[in-house]
Amino acid sequence: MQLHGETTAAAGETASAPGTTTATTGVVPTASLTLLEKAALLTGKTVWETHDVPRLGIRSLWLADGPHGVRKQLGAADHLGIAASQEATCFPTAAAVANTWDVELAERVGAALGAEAAAQDVDVLLGPGLNIKRSPLGGRSFEYFSEDPLLAGRMAAGYVRGIQSQGVAACPKHFAANSQELRRMVSDSVVDERTLREVYLTAFGIVVAEARPRTIMSSYNLVNGVYAHEDPFLLTQVLRREWGFDGAVVSDWGGSNDVVAAAAAGGTLEMPAAGLGSARQLVDAVRSGRLDEADLDARADEVLRLVAEAREPGTAPAVDADTHHALAREVAARSAVLLKNDEAILPLAAGTRVAVVGDFARTPRYQGSGSSAVNPTRLDSVLDVIGDSGLDLTAFAPGFRRDGTPDPALRDEAVEAARGADVVLLFLGLDEIAESEGLDRSTIALHRSQVEVLQAVAAANPATVVVLAGGGAISTPWLGSARALVHGYLSGQAGAGGILDVLTGVVNPSGRLAETLPVRLADTPTAGAFPATGRTAVYREGLYVGYRYYTSADVPVAFPFGFGLSYTTFAHSGLVVDTDPAADPATDRATVTATVTVTNTGTVAGADVVQVYVRRETPGVHRPVRTLAGFARVELAPGESRTVTVPLGEAAFRHWDVATGAWQVEQGAWSVLVGSHVDDLPLGATVELAGTVPPRTEDDLPEPYRTGRVHDVSDAQFAALLGRPVPTAAWSGPLGVNDPLSRLADARSPLARLAFRILSWRRDAADRKGTPDLNILFLLNMPFRAIGKMTGGLVDAAMVEGILRIVNGHLFRGTGAVLRGFVRNRRADRRTARTLRGDA
Repeated sequence: MQLHGETTAAAGETASAPGTTTATTGVVPTASLTLLEKAALLTGKTVWETHDVPRLGIRSLWLADGPHGVRKQLGAADHLGIAASQEATCFPTAAAVANTWDVELAERVGAALGAEAAAQDVDVLLGPGLNIKRSPLGGRSFEYFSEDPLLAGRMAAGYVRGIQSQGVAACPKHFAANSQELRRMVSDSVVDERTLREVYLTAFGIVVAEARPRTIMSSYNLVNGVYAHEDPFLLTQVLRREWGFDGAVVSDWGGSNDVVAAAAAGGTLEMPAAGLGSARQLVDAVRSGRLDEADLDARADEVLRLVAEAREPGTAPAVDADTHHALAREVAARSAVLLKNDEAILPLAAGTRVAVVGDFARTPRYQGSGSSAVNPTRLDSVLDVIGDSGLDLTAFAPGFRRDGTPDPALRDEAVEAARGADVVLLFLGLDEIAESEGLDRSTIALHRSQVEVLQAVAAANPATVVVLAGGGAISTPWLGSARALVHGYLSGQAGAGGILDVLTGVVNPSGRLAETLPVRLADTPTAGAFPATGRTAVYREGLYVGYRYYTSADVPVAFPFGFGLSYTTFAHSGLVVDTDPAADPATDRATVTATVTVTNTGTVAGADVVQVYVRRETPGVHRPVRTLAGFARVELAPGESRTVTVPLGEAAFRHWDVATGAWQVEQGAWSVLVGSHVDDLPLGATVELAGTVPPRTEDDLPEPYRTGRVHDVSDAQFAALLGRPVPTAAWSGPLGVNDPLSRLADARSPLARLAFRILSWRRDAADRKGTPDLNILFLLNMPFRAIGKMTGGLVDAAMVEGILRIVNGHLFRGTGAVLRGFVRNRRADRRTARTLRGDA
């Protein structure tokens, strides 16, 4: 049994695995470094390495992507997952693992990731990702856990503890309010403070409190007009002062805007390699008084502590690839969600004659595209491993073309295969172009050609079981054609075996949805507004994200948050809710616990997830009708009962009070609701809380926020919530350093417009092939200033200004500025490098 509602380590403690070796020389004093050396520590040396200081024995650190597998590149290096990397176990993505609601399993995955990172001498593993799923169209949602901050935070904390137990620093990302891929490096997330704190920051706060990560990655976007990597509110006020984070804040690759502003605000490390020009900017800023040297020292000290705490290279044991593959299979099986099982068609008995249909059974979709892409140690397909499942394979038919192009011949072949089997296993899903870093989804529907295959196959053989592959929500208007439905998400390199374990009953499915599956895209709270195409991404829906919206606005869904079937049944009974006013002497506030008995009423062993939600009964400030407050995963034998207690922290009842600028709990009556998912909560009890403030009405609050019906919120209504006018989303005027390269389409220069057409042609050509061109997507979305941040110092800020002159129609002046800047920059870099080496 697991209880998820408690911090697992005392503040200041860092878990260590047996055999972990860290540097023993201690932290090098900042005072022993020159001003330039301190400045150099704050920017990358290469795409993946920090600067070293050989004269003081300060080594460089190696950073690598790793949300669901280590991606360490040794040859040609990039940050988009394009160039080859060392082999590593590809585990199911976070969107899959979140369905387990199993924090201990998340910690085991984290420990495996940390062990592989350590074996490859990686010092900082860039993950996990834990941004909130604001819309099912988010192109990178497969890397994120949930639409709920409590579930996302607890699962991510498990990953961080596991990774750091191996002597490797975890780097949770992307902080904060990073919800879309389109123009992600220039988009301004406009969000009211209450929503920001309660929804988009909470998961990060849980990770900092429960797992003490040694680094955190800031996001590309602006938050309320300020770039995240240089936002004093995010990095100093909230992260460091309120939460007590004392580690290093690493920019996303190319996400640093102003290195001086970042150092002052709490941004530690600018990645990848912006060149020594950034170091010179920091030195000049200190000497001119624009940057307090104490801020530079604080940031340098954060890097020095990171170096001192890192495992010594070459000390990690070798990894058993087979053991980790077996773990990946276990995780895949426990991540799968059984959504439908009419007439108990599943599990399939040994000897069942099955036809396997669907290209995904031959070429699996097991991970998303982009910087998280792992080079797996091996890759199983259903066709590879079905021979060991006990099932009798009668035929295989690919059924459809992966890119959605209709192919009647393939469909007819699938129908013939279906006729000769007891059961059809039909593997459907999203193709590679649908889910990728740098690209948001345009639909939650399957390709029409896949649906046509399903309908034709089911007409020929109604005993059709559909298995979905995809990193998020998929609409299911075709559900009536499937006897059973399993959503396997993106299940990693061993996902095929894990899915077959579920289909045959070797594993009783216990996955519970970590996100709502809507009936249709139009039902989502951000429909028609996501992704935002202008300068701003306006979070008009406020608090009503995911199930908070559907339950508050009474919008029907296909499958609710927390839903999942099993091959057994469970009963919940005997709810007791206790309030202990002395349980939290540090705050002198009551702690609430919910105790319930869970019984396996079926005939096979299985796992249940007890979910606890709270609802305020006394009138007060607006809030969703119910929110997740705690959960417990319980393994039970047939007929077994167990009593579990789920502690509900103050966060379950609090809200951010804008008037007082503090967290408050309203006095009054609250219901504690327990059940199997957000729409099935049969047990309830009421508690009276003294709270910290009396209930407050919001007479001037616009109607959508009182009812949760936020599908169409006007500028005036959102401005009332925001507390200021809504900033304009329009692009205007000459192109500037923080405009995206996609604005080349509007440039004055015909050469610039031609460049845009070439980039667009290459993007569209890749789309037609079914594989996104990540380089082109990155270029179109990135701002001009990133040219100076992503070229290893080849281009500096003055040269970027020259490029913009060309783009804005001043060819000769711009070309001259670029050439003069190149010469100046090369000379300055040589002088700076000599100084760092001690040659000058």
